[in-house]
Amino acid sequence: MTKKGRIFSGIQPSGRLHIGNYLGAIKQFVPLQETYETVFGIVDLHAMTQSYDTGEMSERIINAAVNYLASGLDPDKAMLMLQSGVAEHSELAWILATVTPLPWIQRVPTFKEKARNQPDNVNMGLFNYPVLMAADILLYKSVAVPVGEDQRPHLELTREIARAFNQRFGEFFPEPEEIIMKGNQSRVMGLDGKKRMSKSIGNCIYLDDDAETIYEKVTRHGVTDPARVRKSDPGNPDICNMFTWHTFFSDKKAQEECADQCRNAEFGCMDCKAVLVRNIVETLEPIQERQKELMDDLDKVRDIIRDGTERARKIAQETMKEVREITGLTYLD
Repeated sequence: MTKKGRIFSGIQPSGRLHIGNYLGAIKQFVPLQETYETVFGIVDLHAMTQSYDTGEMSERIINAAVNYLASGLDPDKAMLMLQSGVAEHSELAWILATVTPLPWIQRVPTFKEKARNQPDNVNMGLFNYPVLMAADILLYKSVAVPVGEDQRPHLELTREIARAFNQRFGEFFPEPEEIIMKGNQSRVMGLDGKKRMSKSIGNCIYLDDDAETIYEKVTRHGVTDPARVRKSDPGNPDICNMFTWHTFFSDKKAQEECADQCRNAEFGCMDCKAVLVRNIVETLEPIQERQKELMDDLDKVRDIIRDGTERARKIAQETMKEVREITGLTYLD
C-alpha cells in the first residue's frame, strides 16, 4: 500500500507514562503507522528544559520506548528514534530560530503555562522549545501532525516558521496539516477533575499500576458529581469526571447502564467506580503483559531504538544537506 506521506510525533521521557499519555497520544498514534511513514520520537532534548536527575534519564528513555512498543507501535512499520541521537534536530532548530520573531514564541499558550509551573527555571531552552518542536516536525518534511486541542498553537507556529523560511530562502518545507485526535481523549482530566492528568500533580493512573492500586486511586480520589451527596440522590453523569473516564474505557452498553442508573439513583458512585476500575484493568492488562516481556529483553528494546534512530538520521541528514545548500552554508563542502 502506498502511504500518504511522513508524519512526526514525539513524547518526552519525563518519567512513568499515565493513561492520559496513552489515551491522548500513543493509542491514537499507533493506527497512523498503517497509512503514513511514521517517525515517533523520544524527545529527550525537550525534557532537559526542566530539572531532572541525570542518572534517571536512561531509565526514562527505556520506559518511554517500552510503553510505545507495548501499546502497539510496530518497529517494522514505524521508526522509534531518540531525538538527541540525531544532531540535525538541534542544527535545524537554530536555523529556524533565525526566521522566528520573538513575539511568535511569547504568544504560545503552553510556553506561558510551563513558565508558570517552573518560575525559578524559565530557561532559554524552555523559551526556544516551540522552535525545536517545529524543527522536529519539519526535519522529516512531515505532511501532517497528530494534535490535540492544546497543541494546535504549536502546529500553527510550525506552519508560520515553515512559511517564513520558505519566503526567505525559497519553497522547501511543506506546511503540515492537522490530524485531529479524538475529542476529549486529547485532554484527559486527572482524578481530581480539575486539571489535566499530570505526573507532577500526582492526579494520574500509570500504565503500569496494578489492579489494587487502580482501585484505591479511583475509589478514594476519583471525583464524581459534586452535587451528589447520598446514593439516594439522583446524579448527573454529564458533569461527573469518573463518568467521562467511562467513555474512554467502557463500551456503549456499560456507559448507558451506568448513566441511567446514576440518574435514577439506582447506582451509587462507588458502584459506578467499581465498573470503571474493572474496565480500566481489562484495558491495561495486555499492555502490562507486553511491558513485562519487553522489560525482560531490554537488549531488544535498545536495538529497536538504535535502528529507528539510524533510519531517522539518514532522512535528517538528507534534509539538512538541502537546507545548507539553499541557505548558503556550504563553504567547506
